[in-house]
Amino acid sequence: MTFFQALILGIIQGITEFLPISSSAHLVIAPYLLGWTFPEDQIFPFDVLVQIGTLVAVIIYFWRDLVEILKAFFEALRSGQSFGTSKARLGWYLLLATIPAGLTGIMIRDTVEATFKNPQITAGLLFGTAALLVIAEKMGKRDRELESVRWVDALVIGLAQILALFPGISRSGATIAGGMSRHLERKTAARFSFLMSVPIMLAAGIYSSLDLFKMANLESFLPVLATGFITAAIVGYLSIHWLLRFLARQTLYPFAIYCIFFASLTLVLSYA
Repeated sequence: MTFFQALILGIIQGITEFLPISSSAHLVIAPYLLGWTFPEDQIFPFDVLVQIGTLVAVIIYFWRDLVEILKAFFEALRSGQSFGTSKARLGWYLLLATIPAGLTGIMIRDTVEATFKNPQITAGLLFGTAALLVIAEKMGKRDRELESVRWVDALVIGLAQILALFPGISRSGATIAGGMSRHLERKTAARFSFLMSVPIMLAAGIYSSLDLFKMANLESFLPVLATGFITAAIVGYLSIHWLLRFLARQTLYPFAIYCIFFASLTLVLSYA
């Protein structure tokens, strides 16, 4: 993998991690369409590092919210009133939403990693993302804000996140759709989705980064990894800002249309 390739893939990761169009699908399909092939032992570590880059973007963008939630969470624990404030409850709900995908990911890790090697299956699953976005727009009343989130909402959104373990199903798309199915406003569903990405991405990053130390020639590959990491973090921050402004006044339909177009293009080119 070259520095240019790492830069392009970092940009792709930064844009698509938060837009509901599946970053994993783009990291699988883009190299396939561009004719790029990478050594087997470089693909997964690179994907992990650029995802950690977008995790850094979330933490920086929402650092005030995260500090308030953590402070309220631990103060509530010390006082013996774990659900005493709305911020403390939100902390518990974010953890609850993380559990389903976290446990499932550990159990089916090998199956998920195998799927990353098949661009056609990944493209097919993009149609699933499009369907989730359309269903969310059709069934959601969009009249609830973040303070109204309850444990049932968090559990539904967490279960939706399981779908996103597979490349092609957007994590932000699935979780935003899950939130909208519980009648959260689009922007509110997106904020909850981004906040809940912190624990799951942090856990996945720590768990998967252990494989980095098993990689041959790690030191020579680190500058390339750093290029993808930094690029993904910068572009990811800008993507969060743009998407929240967009969802305050627009629907999810453009993203559904894009998923259908990109999936169709990939399948046509792969079978042509």
